[in-house]
Amino acid sequence: MNTDNNYKEINKTLWNEKVASHLSSDFYDMESFLAGNSSLNPVELELLGHVEGKKILHLQCHFGQDTLSLARLGAEATGLDLSDKTILAAEELAQKLNLDAKFICSDVYNTPETLNTQFDIVFTSYGTIGWLPDLDAWAAVIKRVLKPGGKLVFVEFHPVVWMFNYNFEKVGYNYFNDGPVEEMTEGTYADREAEISNNSVSWNHSLGEVFTALLNQGFHINSFQEYDYSPYNCFLNTEEFEPKKFRIKHLGNNIPMLYALSATKA
Repeated sequence: MNTDNNYKEINKTLWNEKVASHLSSDFYDMESFLAGNSSLNPVELELLGHVEGKKILHLQCHFGQDTLSLARLGAEATGLDLSDKTILAAEELAQKLNLDAKFICSDVYNTPETLNTQFDIVFTSYGTIGWLPDLDAWAAVIKRVLKPGGKLVFVEFHPVVWMFNYNFEKVGYNYFNDGPVEEMTEGTYADREAEISNNSVSWNHSLGEVFTALLNQGFHINSFQEYDYSPYNCFLNTEEFEPKKFRIKHLGNNIPMLYALSATKA
């Protein structure tokens, strides 16, 4: 598999085929969302702060639940994603809910050219940067689309999580980025039984790589926090020890599962 040229198409196909399963899954609980429930978690809500009237760009938005949750809070929200089928689903969802949010199908690295505008906040969360090979270019894009003094809010699964094999029985992957991880994936985190089988290409990014990319672009790191749980039941062998807080059962609170940071453009 030549990932230099076609990783975007490989992953676009992967996510396009997940959409139908995700829309109907208990994981995304569309019934509750349509009834008015927010998909945002306390971790990101605290960092986002007051968003009413703010222009927010949500990178790698999937089918837009978080983008639309921001619109419900009064933000001028724009969601962006590589998958055309997820963007179509997001637009249909916005129309159904009569929410004024924009959605754009684009690769992250093409964001400035696609939008040609600047935002108060860039928000990205939960399983995003692993699909990107170059964090220096990622940080440069975020800097370019933020207004001076604008803020990045970033919540992501901890790189320690991605070191383990799928059953969390042993370390199977490098903590550091040593090139693309090319795999055949079966099913999806939202529906393990889904009849989906696709190639995927991803990258592991250490905390040092994340911080260095942002600092090299002149960002000021406002806050950084690590957490010993996931707000989503998206891994194997989990237990819910508190409502909407999941850990790997046999590892307990011994590993970090999440981190969150905010950073300001100089």
